[in-house]
Amino acid sequence: MSNHTRYQEKIIKNYYQNRDAIALQKSQELVTELYLSEGKKRASVWKRLAGHLAKAGLPSDRIEHLQQQDNPELVAKELEKLVG
Repeated sequence: MSNHTRYQEKIIKNYYQNRDAIALQKSQELVTELYLSEGKKRASVWKRLAGHLAKAGLPSDRIEHLQQQDNPELVAKELEKLVG
């Protein structure tokens, strides 16, 4: 038996139904941070971005390629494909 109220269960259910859209939005926000960051901060942003891209459904080999290129424009174009 669950320890959650019906309201909490509904919130949890909605979160998991919209998880890919949430990951996509977070990825878009992180691309902006990627444009502005350098050094250690940039590596940290890439780490978070890679996780969100994977949750959004991008294959791991494509994520690795984007990281190697280290070009925010390429990531933005890839996200446009996922949105459209």
